[in-house]
Amino acid sequence: MESNNPKHPADGESDHQFGAISLPAMTLTASGRRWVLAPCDDAAALAIEDACGCSPLVARILSARGVKAGEAASYLDPKLRDFLPDPDVLADMSQAAARLADAVIDGISVGVFGDYDVDGTSAAAILKGYFDAIGAPLCVYLPDRMLEGYGPTLEAFLKLKEQGADIIVTVDCGAAAHEPITGAARHGLEVIVFDHHQMDGPPPEGAYAVVNPNRRDDTSGLTDLSAAGVAFMGVVALNRNLRARGYFENRPEPDLRSFLDLTALGLVCDVMPMTGLARVLTAQGLKVLDSGGNAGLRTLGKRAGSKGRASVYDLGFLIGPRINAAGRIGHAQLAFDLLTTQDTDRQNALAERLHLMNAERQVIERDVQSDAIAQVEGNALHQKAVIVVAGEGWHPGVIGIVAGRLKDKYDRPVIVIGLDGETGKGSGRSITGVDLGAAIRAARERGLLIAGGGHAMAAGLTIAADSVAEFAQTLNKELATDVDHALSNRTRTIDAVISPLAVTKTFSDQVALAGPYGPANPEPVFVLTNVRTDFVKTVGEIHLSCNLVSETGEAARAIAFRVVGEPAGELLKSGKRVHVAGRIKADDWRGGDAGQFQIVDVAQAV
Repeated sequence: MESNNPKHPADGESDHQFGAISLPAMTLTASGRRWVLAPCDDAAALAIEDACGCSPLVARILSARGVKAGEAASYLDPKLRDFLPDPDVLADMSQAAARLADAVIDGISVGVFGDYDVDGTSAAAILKGYFDAIGAPLCVYLPDRMLEGYGPTLEAFLKLKEQGADIIVTVDCGAAAHEPITGAARHGLEVIVFDHHQMDGPPPEGAYAVVNPNRRDDTSGLTDLSAAGVAFMGVVALNRNLRARGYFENRPEPDLRSFLDLTALGLVCDVMPMTGLARVLTAQGLKVLDSGGNAGLRTLGKRAGSKGRASVYDLGFLIGPRINAAGRIGHAQLAFDLLTTQDTDRQNALAERLHLMNAERQVIERDVQSDAIAQVEGNALHQKAVIVVAGEGWHPGVIGIVAGRLKDKYDRPVIVIGLDGETGKGSGRSITGVDLGAAIRAARERGLLIAGGGHAMAAGLTIAADSVAEFAQTLNKELATDVDHALSNRTRTIDAVISPLAVTKTFSDQVALAGPYGPANPEPVFVLTNVRTDFVKTVGEIHLSCNLVSETGEAARAIAFRVVGEPAGELLKSGKRVHVAGRIKADDWRGGDAGQFQIVDVAQAV
């Protein structure tokens, strides 16, 4: 297979570091995925390079992602004013903004009901920050995951009413809450929904407005927005409405950019496609965080070990899990307070609590994962199309994380169910090409589930304990063909073949220019060919570190996560010549221009 690469090496590189060659011959990869070199047109890449002055490496990455020469400059430096659409393109947004503007001007109290995860907490914090900035009252209610579960209830709405709220905004939930919203209307409450979840049917009839880019009648095309993204669009619309009505003639107008870091947090942690508006909001949010941003986020990031420029990794793997820990094993109010308080001492105290809570969550997660793996392998469930495991007392706050871990380990859809007596709460994660959410909804309609829903890649459910076996059997029967097809067509896109000399901070920084990366815009993966491993050692019990040495003696430091006891780990320890696929990162531990190769797959050289 041949690859077209830029004709010139990136600045400071030789052709040997960034080679224009085809992928080498290899045995089956450790992951079972077939490596495919990303298509790149020489002329298109050269046009991008000439148009925006970027390196050939960046030009190749952009070309492979379909970016045209005329778009390259704005893609690399996206300005919000160039990409932010009129918020009224979202169905019901004009009604929602007008009603909220009425409330602000007339002194009507507004309440917010938010979900307990990062996206819901971030969206609630955006609304709270905006209302505080304009001097308007706003009360917030976040449910207890263990006691109340997901989604709004009439009881929660009435508690907000007791606090004085006459209008309630739901964030990251509510699009399917027909009964609670109808009940709220009977009690004189107006409910506005800011959500992004898939909708099977029409919006709740009792709602004043339902803003959700995944409404069947929404034509905005903004389906890459999470709830935090919808909330940001909401404050843009509300701010414009208030400005038009003269609200800011005698008071300062808030800088809406100050909420972009919270918006980026919700988008990244809800794993939204990093394309279109979502990518631009994330890029700008990272800039806001770099320049100061939300004080609670900065404090938590520092406690979590964040260094250097803010990144998607910081949001998704350092800050996000600690915020999520509050909603998973404690109460999301702790995280919300961190994101909204201006008290420095309180920020530090809350950041420490969330850090410790996350450590506790990790222990619980490891225990549940260990039990789940024993159940899978003891019953050969990994030979089935869909893995369904259930355990009494498994903490509902970690089952989604464990499902994701098992999905990565066994490369097939996984549902993990925590049983509590006669019922259980389940969370599922899927693989590309298998719509798990649709299967869950179908099972609910057949009466196999008490409740359930989700989207293609993730779903949640409530089930009677004595229905688990039948549910697993039905799911395997219905998804077997889809899973077989998905597994037989697994590929891993490779952006280029490089030498160990390219594993530097400089190279990593060049790659980052085309970010931020995420779903639908994955971080580039490179291949080192015919290398042997030296100084292989176990790190943290489940990871391997090593040196990768080419046939000509060039070497690079490398790390492979969670591979001990796995096929990739065995290949790395075998002493055989291998090809390794991975991503290039700066090595902050060594500093300078040192880089590190993060291995994602291994294949034995032929």
